[in-house]
Amino acid sequence: MEETKSVTDGRHLRSLHTRHKLLEAAKEVFREEGFHKATISQIIKRAKTGYGTAYVHFTGKDDLLIVLMEDVMTAFYSIAELPFTPASRAEAEELILYQTTAFLRMAESERKMLQVFGEAIGVSASASQKWAEIRERFINRIAQDIAYSQQNGLARTGLDPELVARGWFYSHEMYLWEIVRGEHQAQLDEIAKTLAAIYTGGLYS
Repeated sequence: MEETKSVTDGRHLRSLHTRHKLLEAAKEVFREEGFHKATISQIIKRAKTGYGTAYVHFTGKDDLLIVLMEDVMTAFYSIAELPFTPASRAEAEELILYQTTAFLRMAESERKMLQVFGEAIGVSASASQKWAEIRERFINRIAQDIAYSQQNGLARTGLDPELVARGWFYSHEMYLWEIVRGEHQAQLDEIAKTLAAIYTGGLYS
């Protein structure tokens, strides 16, 4: 029994190692070639694994990209998921500015992979669907924070939290892609300060 468990554990570890190698290889190839030019053959060769083994883990390059999108955006989501329980409007404004600044700085640090994601979203239905899911996850979390502020007398009531959250995230999304494309005209801190001021000025006034 113990021997069987040891064999099973060994297979599991090898499987995890192979999956990790494929993801790391995909990340490298996507960064070098972009999504459109990258091929599953290049990724498998870079990972130094066999085709049969690779297809046990992933159905193709789209599948690999989806996992990489989830990994990168989980880091972004950790910003949105920071505890949001301000006791005053000033504290709420401080937290919102911090989150906005962190979000934009992460866009800058993950610029290369986000470029790949942006390209994929335009040509891959699965990548486009995944981005839509990511967007909704952010919006739902932001709406929870808005509802908290309204329920605790910090923010204006009478505004639909989901609608406010949607507009708030769309503004971030626009600047995220401008940063990724190198089109932003101002410093990131200045962009964050302006976005936060407009948002808190309307919601917390």
